[in-house]
Amino acid sequence: MRYIIPALFALSLPAFADEARVEHVEIQKGSDNFRFSVTLRHGDTGWEDYADGWRIEDADGNVLGTRVLHHPHVNEQPFTRSLSGVQIPNHLAEVYIRAKTLTEGWGTERIAVSLPE
Repeated sequence: MRYIIPALFALSLPAFADEARVEHVEIQKGSDNFRFSVTLRHGDTGWEDYADGWRIEDADGNVLGTRVLHHPHVNEQPFTRSLSGVQIPNHLAEVYIRAKTLTEGWGTERIAVSLPE
């Protein structure tokens, strides 16, 4: 009997958590700010494991903007969400997008994107 509880506990853990992948980034330049539309793909399983955000970073990892995702997208993969009004320092020509999941946190992969002129 003492082996049943550990086995049941192991079954309740997420099987193979994975990082969300940034598949596409579209950037629109406004008069003094930017709008980012980011397409993510992740094996969302429900409220226990889903892609819950993405952010814009400079080369040093300083965060320039964050888009929080408040619910899973189980049946909507890949999916695109936008963030408007992002202020980017004038000297930057490139930024990086990093995705986040509820279970894994901020991913290790950063996607470099050039800013429109």
